[in-house]
Amino acid sequence: MSKGLPEARTDAAMSELVPEPRPKPAVPMKPVSINSSLLGYIGIDTIIEQMRKKTMKTGFDFNIMVVGQSGLGKSTLVNTLFKSQVSRKASSWNREEKIPKTVEIKAIGHVIEEGGVKMKLTVIDTPGFGDQINNENCWEPIEKYINEQYEKFLKEEVNIARKKRIPDTRVHCCLYFISPTGHSLRPLDLEFMRHLSKVVNIIPVIAKADTMTLEEKSEFKQRVRKELEVNGIEFYPQKEFDEDLEDKTENDKIRQESMPFAVVGSDKEYQVNGKRVLGRKTPWGIIEVENLNHCEFALLRDFVIRTHLQDLKEVTHNIHYETYRAKRLNDNGGLPPGEGLLGTVLPPVPATPCPTAE
Repeated sequence: MSKGLPEARTDAAMSELVPEPRPKPAVPMKPVSINSSLLGYIGIDTIIEQMRKKTMKTGFDFNIMVVGQSGLGKSTLVNTLFKSQVSRKASSWNREEKIPKTVEIKAIGHVIEEGGVKMKLTVIDTPGFGDQINNENCWEPIEKYINEQYEKFLKEEVNIARKKRIPDTRVHCCLYFISPTGHSLRPLDLEFMRHLSKVVNIIPVIAKADTMTLEEKSEFKQRVRKELEVNGIEFYPQKEFDEDLEDKTENDKIRQESMPFAVVGSDKEYQVNGKRVLGRKTPWGIIEVENLNHCEFALLRDFVIRTHLQDLKEVTHNIHYETYRAKRLNDNGGLPPGEGLLGTVLPPVPATPCPTAE
């Protein structure tokens, strides 16, 4: 009997150590549609108005980059796009002014208000791009600038005491200006778009489209689309980011018919049939900027501002920034860039492969 007591105690002790079985987590039920007849008004539809009021109070950021050779009317087009002097005045180089030896990055910020909605617009210009005899790797400063803005946002995001609203300097849209040669894209055009399309939303535009006939313009647009397709270069809106059939139908029409937009920019007004219109005066008449029979500026404006501005911001945040963020955190062993626990600075961590989910 005395020998049996320790065994009983041991069994009792073991039973105390054995954890009770955990209950299985509850599986959330699939939402059931109850669109039949509600018993009364709830007010769910007011969320749109709530969001509108909040946006009107806080405003929003939009950062647009313009890239292309000098003399293609980049600044003039951006000024026309936002109907104000938001970009440095494009002018031919003065004798005292030297062409930059390297690509420069110049960002100019403005606050534009319309209908009570404030937009902090930043226009990023790239003087010197494509203007040298040797333009090898001249896209690198631009790619570096774009990634620096992602890095700045990431560092703010991982701070323990981060700001309520992180300043957004990320480039949401890059207008790439193609010279109206009527022949084909230059190697520089292809190289730039091949490298930068992976980190930013590129919208190709054919500058000074009034230098081509309607037939030349149509053929050149088709040739550009074909060259981009052959070289595996995707411009915005990218096919894989279409969310539904409606998006796909709308964006397919833009990709197959409108892109690249053949545009003319002008910040001068002229009198045409009793109306003041933006246009360019030529020996054979006035080229009306917002007349679709003359150029596709109105299509570009509607696309960038009136239908796809919010999507440009979302693709930047959810796709391009997230790709950069995942790579940086993975390269740093899953820790915030350059820091360890409690903000202690750590040496660079070699890249490690992401663990695969079982």
